[in-house]
Amino acid sequence: ALGRLGEEDLTFRVAHHPQTRELVVTGVTALHLDVMLARLKRQFSVEVHSKPPRIAYQETITRPVKYMEYTHKKQTGGAGQYARVAIDLEPLERGAGYEFVDEIVGGVIDQPFRVSVDKGIQRKMAEGVLAGYPVVDVRVRLVDGKTHPVDSKDIAFQIAGREAFKAAFVECSPVLLEPIVNVEVSVPPRFMGDITGDLNSRRARIQGVDQVGSQQVVRAQAPLAEMLTYSTQLRSATGGEGSFAMAFSHYDIVPAHIQQQLVAAAGRKDEKES
Repeated sequence: ALGRLGEEDLTFRVAHHPQTRELVVTGVTALHLDVMLARLKRQFSVEVHSKPPRIAYQETITRPVKYMEYTHKKQTGGAGQYARVAIDLEPLERGAGYEFVDEIVGGVIDQPFRVSVDKGIQRKMAEGVLAGYPVVDVRVRLVDGKTHPVDSKDIAFQIAGREAFKAAFVECSPVLLEPIVNVEVSVPPRFMGDITGDLNSRRARIQGVDQVGSQQVVRAQAPLAEMLTYSTQLRSATGGEGSFAMAFSHYDIVPAHIQQQLVAAAGRKDEKES
């Protein structure tokens, strides 16, 4: 049923979350998701238990750090584990993704274990460090390390890579990024004051106002997090005479006070689940 809806509406997407084992659906607005879930029940007789929409925040860094070292050692008799790695971590421009640069000289880490380091780092990036959101736009340089003739293995270097990355990340002035959307709101002129005031309260940046026929069209950019319930608010404020369109624009840094709230909320969630 979900697949059918996705075929009919390409902005409605479904994915499986490997950690929570939940189905995650994405759409344009909260109202869009409500409509699609209502269609599931009406057309396919499928009962859905949903959670509130989750904003697709990202994590990144704003400055580099050199030679962050981590040693993973588990040698208590029997088969042990040993891996030592050192990495440099630096920010990339927005949208650049992830780069792993192997700068090992002299074979201090065997080639297969360098792949293990990369794998451990990417898994940690997917989990997030600050607040459980994926890490983006970073370059990792693997610059040094050490192996043990018996106890070095894949899992040991994955763990060492993961922990070195985590330690480096928190030293790189990390920030959260939030999705910013382009918004166009069309209303009769008598509602302009209320609409612009409401947009400003949502951290929107108004780009301009155009006259289109009898309507005023406000162009703005706003954080998606502030616009989830906007369709309901606009309908209430204008008695149903207003309309709006919204499309993704880019990611930008979350204000510090909001980042603190998001990080604190993630910490409370982790405590509850542990």
